[in-house]
Amino acid sequence: MNTYKDYLKEIEERKGQGLHPKPIDGAELLSEIIAQIKDSENEYREDSLKFFIYNVLPGTTSAAGVKAKFLKEIILGESVVKEITPAFAFELLSHMKGGPSIKVLLDLALSNEAAIAKEAANVLKTQVFLYEADTDRLKEAFKNGNKIAKEIIESYAKAEFFTKLPEVPEEIKVVTYIAGEGDISTDLLSPGNQAHSRSDRELHGKCMISPQAQEEIKALQAKHPDKSVMLIAEKGTMGVGSSRMSGVNNVALWTGKQASPYVPFVNIAPIVGGTNGISPIFLTTVDVTGGIGIDLKNWVKKLDANGKPVLNENGEPVLEQAYSVATGTVLTINTKKKKLYNGEKELIDISKAFTPQKVEFIKAGGSYAIVFGKKLQTFASKVLGIDILPVFAPSKEISNEGQGLTAVEKIFNRNAVGTTPGKVLHAGSDVRVTVNIVGSQDTTGLMTAQELESMAATVISPVVDGAYQSGCHTASVWDKKAQANIPKLMKFMNDFGLITARDPKGVYHSMTDVIHKVLNDITVDDWAIIIGGDSHTRMSKGVAFGADSGTVALALATGEASMPIPESVKVTFKGNMKGYMDFRDVVHATQAQMLQKFSGENVFQGRVIEVHIGTLTADQAFTFTDWTAEMKAKASICISEDATLIESLEIAKSRIQIMIDKGMDNKNQVLQGLIDKANKRIAEIKSGEKPALAPDATAKYYAEVVVDLDLISEPMIADPDVNNADVSKRYTHDTIRPLSFYGGDKKVDLGFIGSCMVHKGDMKILAQMLKNIEAQKGKVEFQAPLVVAPPTYNIVDELKAEGDWEVLQKYSGFEFDDNAPKSAARTKYENMLYLERPGCNLCMGNQEKAEKGDTVMATSTRLFQGRVVEDAEGKKGESLLSSTPVVVLSTVLGRTPTIDEYKAAVQGINLTKFAPSNKQLVK
Repeated sequence: MNTYKDYLKEIEERKGQGLHPKPIDGAELLSEIIAQIKDSENEYREDSLKFFIYNVLPGTTSAAGVKAKFLKEIILGESVVKEITPAFAFELLSHMKGGPSIKVLLDLALSNEAAIAKEAANVLKTQVFLYEADTDRLKEAFKNGNKIAKEIIESYAKAEFFTKLPEVPEEIKVVTYIAGEGDISTDLLSPGNQAHSRSDRELHGKCMISPQAQEEIKALQAKHPDKSVMLIAEKGTMGVGSSRMSGVNNVALWTGKQASPYVPFVNIAPIVGGTNGISPIFLTTVDVTGGIGIDLKNWVKKLDANGKPVLNENGEPVLEQAYSVATGTVLTINTKKKKLYNGEKELIDISKAFTPQKVEFIKAGGSYAIVFGKKLQTFASKVLGIDILPVFAPSKEISNEGQGLTAVEKIFNRNAVGTTPGKVLHAGSDVRVTVNIVGSQDTTGLMTAQELESMAATVISPVVDGAYQSGCHTASVWDKKAQANIPKLMKFMNDFGLITARDPKGVYHSMTDVIHKVLNDITVDDWAIIIGGDSHTRMSKGVAFGADSGTVALALATGEASMPIPESVKVTFKGNMKGYMDFRDVVHATQAQMLQKFSGENVFQGRVIEVHIGTLTADQAFTFTDWTAEMKAKASICISEDATLIESLEIAKSRIQIMIDKGMDNKNQVLQGLIDKANKRIAEIKSGEKPALAPDATAKYYAEVVVDLDLISEPMIADPDVNNADVSKRYTHDTIRPLSFYGGDKKVDLGFIGSCMVHKGDMKILAQMLKNIEAQKGKVEFQAPLVVAPPTYNIVDELKAEGDWEVLQKYSGFEFDDNAPKSAARTKYENMLYLERPGCNLCMGNQEKAEKGDTVMATSTRLFQGRVVEDAEGKKGESLLSSTPVVVLSTVLGRTPTIDEYKAAVQGINLTKFAPSNKQLVK
C-alpha cells in the first residue's frame, strides 16, 4: 500500500496546483491498483478502477506491461472484473498502441480458443506499431498454416488499419486566436525555463503563452463549442526557434482533441497559422500530431504603379492587410477544395496544407501511424508474395531531364528508400531516407523516451550509424529537477543503444559538451543525413535537420525520416575579409545582404542554404551552418575542398577517439565504427574515387546570394530591436546593425561567450584580448560581468595544454568544479569573469539567466524575449548577438565600443579568418 498511498499524497499536492492525477507509468503502483480492483471490499477499489482504465500510459512503460497482462487474464476468464468485460478488455488493449499489448493480442490471436482468437485478430488488424519480434511471430504462424495469422496478414496487405478509418471532414470550422504579432517562437508556447516539466504534459501545459491567453482560449471554446481554435502568428511565422514537440503538445492540449479516451493529456489535431506560414521544424511537429498548418498570407507587400514594393522610411516594405484574422473571426477550412473561407468569401488557396501525404497524416491522427503502416503493408505483401496495393498516396517524384543536382538533392538521392529505381529526383519530391546520425538532447530527451515507449520501440535501429544523448542543456545547474530527470533519461537511452553523455554505471566522467558540437564530430560522412532534437542540428558535414522529440524517436526506432527534398539557395563569396573582422561578422552580413538584395524577402526561409565555404574546417564552418537556424532555413550544407574535408575528418576522428578512451563506446562499438567510416571516407577522397560532396554545375537553385566581403567594414550585431514601433519587427534575428550604430555609448550589463556558435579559436581570442588589454592598460578591470561557457571539455583540455586556460583562470573570479557543481541557478553577477561548465548555459535560458532588464552582449544564437534575459519593471531585457571580440570589449568597457577602440583591442590577434575558395566547388 505504500506506493499507492504515496500516489494519493501526490494527487493531493497536484490538486493544489489545479492538476489532475499524474498518469501512471510504473509497474509497482499499477500492480497495487490491480490488487485493489481484485479485492471487492477494498476502500480504494472504485478509484483504482478509474486509474486502471483511464490513467495508464500506453506503449512499453512498465505499467503498460502490467495492464496488458491483467487484461489478458480478464479475456481468458482467469480474473473476473464486472466493470471490465472481455469485450471492454479488448477495447482497452486496442488503445495501448504496441509493445506488451501487441504481445498479448498475438498470444490470444494465435491461441486455440477460436472465439477469442477471432476477437484478438479484429483488434490486431487496427494496430500498426509492430516490430520485428511481432511480425516474425505472425510470419512463422502463417508459414505453419495458421488461418488467423493469414487473415491478419491479408488485412495488413490491404492496409485496412488505414482504409477503414473515418475520412477527413470536408469542412472544418475554426475560430481564430492571435497568439502574438510577429514571429511566434516555440519559447512562447513551451518556455525553456520550464523544460523540466515537459514530460508531465498537463503541468507543462500551464506555461503556454500566459494564464490570460489560456483563459481567452477557453472563452472562445465555450462560445464556439462546434469549432476548433486556430492559433495564429499575426504578421509573422508560427513556431520559429527551437524544435519543441512540447510546443505543439501544448497547443494541442489547449486547442486539439483527445487522442484516446483512455490516455490522459495526449491531444492531437491542433490547427495553427501564420501570416508568413509555419516554421519548417514546427510544421513537421504539427504533422506528427495530425494537425493542420496554414500559410495565411493575410498581410502582403504594398506595390506601386510599377508593381514594385513600397518602402517605408527605414527602407522596409510596407504591408497591407489582405483579410482579417482578428481573434474571434470564424473561418471555414474546406479540405476538398483546399481553400480558406470567411462565410462564402474565398480568402486563400491552402493546397500546401493538404497535400495527399498531409491528408493521410490528418486521417491517421499523425505521421507515425502512416510511417509504421507503410512498413507493415510492405511486410505483409512480401510474406504473401504480392505487389503492394496502391493504398497510400504515391510519393511525388519530380525529375527534370537535363537538370543537375544540388548538394541536398544528391544526398537525398543517395539515401532514398522505396523510390523508382534509376529515377533521379529533384526538389519537391517526397522521399523516405535512411538516417545516419541521430542526436537527442536532455531537455527534450525525456519526451523522446516517452515517444519511444508510446511507439513500443525497445532498441535502436541497426540502420543508424551512431546516436548520442547529450547532457548540455542541463549542464549549468545540478539542481533537484536535473537530479530527478537526467539519470533516468541517461539510463533509458543507454539501454536503448545510444552513446550517452552520462554513464548510468558511473564509470566514465560526465560529459556536458554541447550536443551540436558532438554531432558535428561524430558525423564522418559529407553524404550523411542527421536528425537531432534541436533546431541547431546543422552540421558542417552532411545535411542535418533539427527535429521535434517525436521525429527523433522515429529516426531512432526506424532509422528513417520522411520529407520532401527541399529547394536550395546557393551562397558564395567574393572580395576580401578585413584583417580586424571575425568570421561571425561574415555570418551576420550574409543575412543582412540577402535581405537587402531581395527587398526584405527572406529567401532562406524553409530552404537549404548551400554555402560554398570551401576553406574553413568543420569547427569554424559550423559557425555559419549553426546560424542558419536563425536565418529560418530548413537546413544547410557546407561545400568544402577535398583537403579541407579531410582535415575536418581527421579532427573528428581524434575527438571520437577521446570519447572511446574515456570509456564511452558501447558493446556494439558504435564509436569505433564511426572512426572506421571516417577512414574509409578519407581514402575515397584521397584516391579520387569519391571527392568531397559538391553540386552539379547545372543544378537549379531557388535563388543565389553572393556575399561581398569588401562591404563588411565593421563588426555586425543582431539586435532584438525591442522598442521598434512595429511589434512584428521585434525579436526577429533579421535586424543586423553595424557596431557604429550604437555610437560607442550603449550600456552593456553582462557579456556571454559560449553556446554552439563558438569554437576553440574563440576561447583563444578571449585569452589574447585579455593579455592585450592588460598590456595596454596595466590591468584588466571588468565594468560588466563576463560569463564564459566553453562548448566542450576537449576545448578546455586543449586550452590547458596550450596555456590559454591559465590566462583565463588568472582573470576569473569563478571556475566550475565538476566535483561540486552548482545546485542553484545564479541570480546576481559581479563585475568579473565566470568560467562556467561546458554546456549551453545562458543561451538555453532554462537554468541560468541574466538579471532581469539587463542588456546582454552575447555570442549565442537566441535573442527571443525572455530567453537569455527577462524584462524588468519599466525596462526591457535585450540580448544583442555579436562576435567574441565585441563581447569581451563590451564587458571591459561596460558599453559598446567604438570602431577605433575595437580595432585597437584586436590588433595582432588571430581572429577567425576566411578567404573564398579559388576553386570551382562543383562537379
